[in-house]
Amino acid sequence: MRDTGIRARLAADPGLGTGNVLTSLLAHGADPDGPGAAFDVPVDGFPAEHGLTLGELRERVAARAAWWHGHGVGPRDPVALYVSGSADCLLNFLALTWLGAVPALLNRHLPGDVAAEYVRRLRAVALLTDAEHRERLAGEDPEVVLHADAGGPGTGDPAAAPVPYRHHADDPVVITHSSGTTRMPAAVVHSHASLFAAVKLFRLAAPRARGTERILSALPAAHAAGVSTLNLALCHRSEVLFLSAQDGDGVLAAIERWEPTGVFGFAATWAQLARHDLSARRLDSVSLWFNTGDCAHEPHVRRLVAAGSRVTVTREGVRRVPGSHFVDGLGSTEMGHSAFHLTHGPDTGRYGRCVGVPHGFAEVALLDLATGREVPVGEVGHFGLKAPTLAPGYWNDSAATYRNRLDGYYLTGDLLYRDAEGYYFHVDRAVDAVDLGGGEWLYTALSEERILVACPDVLDCTVVSLRTGAAGSGASAGSGVPGGSGVSAGSVDGPVVTDVLLALRPGADPAVDRAAAVRAALTPAAAATLRAVLVIGEEELILGPTGKVRKFLMRERHRAAAAVTA
Repeated sequence: MRDTGIRARLAADPGLGTGNVLTSLLAHGADPDGPGAAFDVPVDGFPAEHGLTLGELRERVAARAAWWHGHGVGPRDPVALYVSGSADCLLNFLALTWLGAVPALLNRHLPGDVAAEYVRRLRAVALLTDAEHRERLAGEDPEVVLHADAGGPGTGDPAAAPVPYRHHADDPVVITHSSGTTRMPAAVVHSHASLFAAVKLFRLAAPRARGTERILSALPAAHAAGVSTLNLALCHRSEVLFLSAQDGDGVLAAIERWEPTGVFGFAATWAQLARHDLSARRLDSVSLWFNTGDCAHEPHVRRLVAAGSRVTVTREGVRRVPGSHFVDGLGSTEMGHSAFHLTHGPDTGRYGRCVGVPHGFAEVALLDLATGREVPVGEVGHFGLKAPTLAPGYWNDSAATYRNRLDGYYLTGDLLYRDAEGYYFHVDRAVDAVDLGGGEWLYTALSEERILVACPDVLDCTVVSLRTGAAGSGASAGSGVPGGSGVSAGSVDGPVVTDVLLALRPGADPAVDRAAAVRAALTPAAAATLRAVLVIGEEELILGPTGKVRKFLMRERHRAAAAVTA
């Protein structure tokens, strides 16, 4: 049986979820010679970027399932995967879910000491590493019974794989972690139903979106978004290539070499792509850029939609025209899927950190934490979400699971407002917002967006606010939250001062005085706190495992430097 109508059969399957897409596809009659997945590294004798058929993918996964089964791994066993290659991550994810085990995917960039402590907190029964990550763990004890080498599972006998585990909707199916920008990464557990809900309720119910015929995934394979992209591509019978790294140079080279119709990634990758002259690169195949996680910055989006090409209907008929589309969405590991959607094109203009409107499956509220009530239109509130995509909680951490719940909503830690037309705008993470007193706030993310728009020669920027005065020069700014317990600028901690750190585009003159442009981009209250505009090297930005700027560490480092020079 060929793939005609396969998506309808998948959509009608009540047992389909994150843990059994591969085996369900074949059970529903998908063509084994149809597309499976490709990886940027060799797989069991297949060369890098070889497109495994669905049948070949099943065989390679079955081999790993047999290997893990032979080593005593079974249902509910947490198994940590700390590897570099996209194939080692995703093929073992598929194999472990085949067994009903719970793969815990670690970002390849996690430091060894952090990874070891994370695995200990998981109480994992096994750990899979490659040579690079065994070296990182040197001297550390992750406290696992089985510490396996990444070369082992692929040697299993596919014929020895047990019957695939039958998942219940609530079964834990994978653990991914938060970006860890301020602390030890949080272990987020996803259920069989939750991480697949958006695909089942939204993607399978609609025609395959243009641009998803041939997907290049620049998302970290170990992220929830990487897992969702794999399942989306399989269900849509799309070709997909998974990259192991997300740097801009590598992504551009992969686009030119593999010619995808759609590229999936995080905001950090778009920032790196935007530093290049995209008009000089061969990007005509790309009609769709898909973003999740942090919403993307306007200057980066504008550069991307000016590149590529798309199919459109004109008076002369269907034509391929210059320019592409960029689908933006605000999401997080805990949310499981973007709650909002917004599409930019070459001629659209709804920016200013607009994240669009909620998906049909998402119930959204902007809340005042002091009262628990929704804030009115135009007022900033805490983003609360009710959705079937939400992760059930944190592995081995009930306190964290319940701490971020209010009146049935999950509090994402984001601050947004809604306009009269029903569009939502992201202004900051709650931990990064600074109370300036008198009802005024400095929103760092929104300030950075405005500075990037106002200063075209700036590639990236970080707004760092500090408190000075009674607590000593360079004291913490004491970030607060509207409706919460933030410390105001008029407290004994002293007034706020703000330094803006700019990373420039190649060729930009670092000697140019940009202070006036930066000041004009800020709100009057924020501008009144501006102390300095400093040019830094791009290498001085402190990035987390997923490429996010680690603002907490940037503040700590800058505070220490300010104290030394005071």
